[in-house]
Amino acid sequence: MGLRDDLERFREVGEERREDLKEFISYGDLGASGSKDIKIPIKVVDLPEFKYDRLDMGGVGQGKGGTPDVGQPLGQPQPGDGEGEEGEPGEEGAEHEYYEMDPEQFAEALDEELGLELEPKGKEVIEEVEGDFTDITRSGPHSTLDFERLFKEGLKRKLAMDFDEEFVREAMKVDGTSAREVFRWCREQNILVSMAWIEDEWNRIPDDERGTWASFEEMEESVDRTTAIQRIRREGLREIPFRREDERYRHPEVIEKKQSNVVVVNIRDVSGSMRETKRELVERTFTPLDWYLTGKYDHAEFVYIAHDAEAWEVERDEFFGIRSGGGTRISSAYELAKEVLDERYPWREWNRYVFAAGDSENSSNDTKERVVPLMQEIDANLHAYVETQPGGTAINATHAEEVERSLGEQGNVVVAYVSEPDDVIDAIYTILSTEATAE
Repeated sequence: MGLRDDLERFREVGEERREDLKEFISYGDLGASGSKDIKIPIKVVDLPEFKYDRLDMGGVGQGKGGTPDVGQPLGQPQPGDGEGEEGEPGEEGAEHEYYEMDPEQFAEALDEELGLELEPKGKEVIEEVEGDFTDITRSGPHSTLDFERLFKEGLKRKLAMDFDEEFVREAMKVDGTSAREVFRWCREQNILVSMAWIEDEWNRIPDDERGTWASFEEMEESVDRTTAIQRIRREGLREIPFRREDERYRHPEVIEKKQSNVVVVNIRDVSGSMRETKRELVERTFTPLDWYLTGKYDHAEFVYIAHDAEAWEVERDEFFGIRSGGGTRISSAYELAKEVLDERYPWREWNRYVFAAGDSENSSNDTKERVVPLMQEIDANLHAYVETQPGGTAINATHAEEVERSLGEQGNVVVAYVSEPDDVIDAIYTILSTEATAE
């Protein structure tokens, strides 16, 4: 075998593993795996190795006691090596080989096979940690005082409250005016000056300067009024009036780390019309979905609901393989699912999936009048219904079509059809790709 052939064989091994995964989902014994350990039967593959061409064999030989004799060919079978000897035929059969993986590895492999990459949403807060000092509070230790913000707050007040003192003093020289009238005029001009300051300055105006202006209007026309910016440029920033309420303290941002929790409600029809082949298709679809979501989420919980005309909650072991009889009322399962989710798995904290499967046969008008409204009421990342009807749709199997017709445009509702094992992987892709789009 040449080097190029070896490399090509290595590539083929990877492809065979992927084919093993697909074949396992469609036809394998899913019951041999648990909820946390998945055993995928694989074909025994002889990995490539390098060998000498027999025509070119030679070189250092193997002598007695492990010491080579000159000219003894390398690799020649010696007596007692077992080749060509007679022996008893084997009585033990070869053990079947398995490739073991946990749900996380299974999810990665299925993502790769289907070309998907779903990112779970985090809902439940499990930890709060301190981040960078980006939040601002009005109190805190002096070491975290934000001097830049303090300066800005004081500067804004300085600019807002500062006034042209010389301009106001000129107003005090208007003929016949009083301190109270000057104060009122300042307010009309949006000059923020206190009455106390005016009274203080009023007494400092020389008597010979009073009556300089006949009116406030004449004074305004004759005297230039400077802005706060002009005065700061001319005189500099001598002081800033800081106040306690100007203080701002840097505080570390609180970052919520959320755990991506998921609850999956699996619903299956166990009525009299669900024969063995239909039941097998349900289990073959649900089991890989359970493994996939277990691998995707930090914490996954599952609710299993079986129904005929009534619905009841069961354990996982009972759900896979359950048999019953009687009529069918699918809405009973959704009524129970809604009750369970509302009581135990609030939408604000849980990613919620509702997966149902059956042969699409339902009691008259139950789908339209009860199931569709219930699916609209139940908040979920994804609602999926899988029709398992071997050989195609039966005349009275209309539930899947009605759901698809009523809710197909909703975005988080998907219907898949499985009539034989080969359809399972396509159904899983349909369901998970819809979830990827909904994300």
